[in-house]
Amino acid sequence: MSDLMQSEHLVWDLGKLNDHDRATRFIMRFQQSLCVYSPPVEQLYTNYEIIVPDEDGRKLIILPNPHAFHDTFSHINEDAIAQTSLFIAPDAEGKLQLQVPLSNGGRRSMPLGVGLNFIQTKLGPDVPFLPVLTKGDLREFKQEMPILHLHRIVLSKVTRHSELEIRTIRKSIQNKLVQHFGFAAVGKAMLS
Repeated sequence: MSDLMQSEHLVWDLGKLNDHDRATRFIMRFQQSLCVYSPPVEQLYTNYEIIVPDEDGRKLIILPNPHAFHDTFSHINEDAIAQTSLFIAPDAEGKLQLQVPLSNGGRRSMPLGVGLNFIQTKLGPDVPFLPVLTKGDLREFKQEMPILHLHRIVLSKVTRHSELEIRTIRKSIQNKLVQHFGFAAVGKAMLS
């Protein structure tokens, strides 16, 4: 475990969060559904486990599955990962909501699957919405409620992969979203 702790790009520090136990339970809900991107090593992890070290419960370790090397995509240039202003947060009943910014500066919350489909519709059929997490995306709102900021991978900016590899990356992300959230991207972005 000490070698992993030295790989800082895989260690998420929750020390600044007030309720790190709640934040840990929240992020665990996504380890089978959202991929993680690590800028320092330019890797996208689609198959990983989140570990809470016994010696420090204020940290999380993203541990890629060592038996599924084909589920880690390397050489994903960092400028292909874009910030969004989208957040995932639980509602009062614990159901996942996507918080979408409004033009007036407010936010609209909608069930996560509905929200993901809404964003895909806004992008259009030729641009798939492919959300990913990066270190620092797990945050707190009003010092108690955990939220996740979403990044997205912009496939047109991925420069070191063939079209076949890019399709594989897209399908890997989309399959997880469909399986866990009922997200079904529309048009050419999903079908090709």
